[in-house]
Amino acid sequence: MSVFTGRFAGRTAVVTGAASGIGRDVARRLSAEGALVSIWDLNAVALDAAATATRAVDAQPVDVSVEEAVDAALQRSLEALGGRLDILVASAGITGPNAAVKDYAGDDWRKVLDININGTFYCNRAAVRAMEHNGYGRVVNVASVAGKEGNPNASAYSASKAAVIALTKSLGKEMAGTEVRVNCIAPAAIRTPLFDQMSQQHIRFMLSKIPLQRFGTLEEATSLICWLASEECSFSTGAVFDLSGGRATY
Repeated sequence: MSVFTGRFAGRTAVVTGAASGIGRDVARRLSAEGALVSIWDLNAVALDAAATATRAVDAQPVDVSVEEAVDAALQRSLEALGGRLDILVASAGITGPNAAVKDYAGDDWRKVLDININGTFYCNRAAVRAMEHNGYGRVVNVASVAGKEGNPNASAYSASKAAVIALTKSLGKEMAGTEVRVNCIAPAAIRTPLFDQMSQQHIRFMLSKIPLQRFGTLEEATSLICWLASEECSFSTGAVFDLSGGRATY
């Protein structure tokens, strides 16, 4: 249990990619600290279990790569959350296959970008419209150190996360005249079910790049995200917060 119990009392949140991994743990922490939480994920079966584990007041199977689906889901979330949205944590994403650019299939490329960047854009756009109307908001996007450095044999993932970083910087500047803050985290590898989508060779490569010689934990990612989602994060916007075990060089 967090020492910050009650930090999010009276706040409402939508967390995407919340059936597992970072999204699920963030939703759990937000609920434990007092927020009303609506969780989204494409995996409807895992979403049911996550709804119980996170004590979410709303759970929706949502394909974030579909523009109309995101807009409709946010309206349903607003109804469940009492008409107000204070926090969006955009965690939904996929790695795509590990392959060289010369071998990368166009369909795989488009799928990764559709989910990782188009989906993040649709969720951010819908959220800030609601937040601006209410006069307060916190958006936290989950990017990756791969978006800064570009991992070999992960071009679509790297490109999509670089785009998430740029989207965060742009939107943060756009919203700077409001009480809405927009930031992202850029973790090195956090051991989550996403590892199941990667080759063992790629996992070993990622570990070799981390000076601390270990992967990050869900608790470490959740702690940073929840600070960015809180009122305490008031002077940072359009910023990228590294969580890389010393890997990030800028």
